[in-house]
Amino acid sequence: MSTNERKKTSVKLGGVTLEVERRGSGRPLLLLLGEEHLELDAPFVDELAKSFEVIIPSAPGFGHSERPDWITGPDDIAYMYLDLIDTLSLKDVTVVGFSLGGWIAAELATKNNGAISKLVLVDAYGVKIGGPTDRDIMDIWTSNPTKVAAAKWADPAKGERDFTKMSDDELTIVARNIESFARFCWEPYMHNPKLKQRLHLIKVPTLLIWGEKDGIVETRYGEAYGKLIPGSRFAVVPGAGHYPHLEAPQAFMTTLRGFIG
Repeated sequence: MSTNERKKTSVKLGGVTLEVERRGSGRPLLLLLGEEHLELDAPFVDELAKSFEVIIPSAPGFGHSERPDWITGPDDIAYMYLDLIDTLSLKDVTVVGFSLGGWIAAELATKNNGAISKLVLVDAYGVKIGGPTDRDIMDIWTSNPTKVAAAKWADPAKGERDFTKMSDDELTIVARNIESFARFCWEPYMHNPKLKQRLHLIKVPTLLIWGEKDGIVETRYGEAYGKLIPGSRFAVVPGAGHYPHLEAPQAFMTTLRGFIG
């Protein structure tokens, strides 16, 4: 398979059909998308496909994947991805998760490290760092969209999307992604209260990559997150917000390749 060829398949796991895209060849790399699925069209994925077989599932309720009622959060999705790893007979998998996908990746790694060789969390959600009244994660649902964009992007213009040029199918996916993100992450807000107590179970080499100007989950949040994972490393991408892989792809890839090879 060429590095830029996108092979889309469907995989049934426990009666649920997930959309899975595969690119490139080589060692397996499980790429867990952020809530907006912006990574799908990003050039850095094709760069990874020159060295790895990049396996990209759409979580239940995202893309064209089914969303049964019994799946209520990232914890459930993590079990499905462990099932996916087993179903595809993957070994020594590098797992890279972005934003919501980073949260799911952390959940996955606390449950079973056996098939994972390395773990990378990029501006991930998932834990409550401060006390009950501390705002660890920006309230993206009730804040003004302009304020959210300014917190998410170092250059908000890079996050603009022209919905008028999208097909009906593309717009449907955007709506499904937003709906599922809210369904899974609204309450408790953007974290699993149990995950913080489980992160010490991650026994594989772990790197957290954070955008220097991320205003959704700031670098102090990322640093505290990393301290909960034994032996993890923390790296900052200068001049980037919540999506360093999109705003500063060269710096991001240099950091990532230095860790995953």
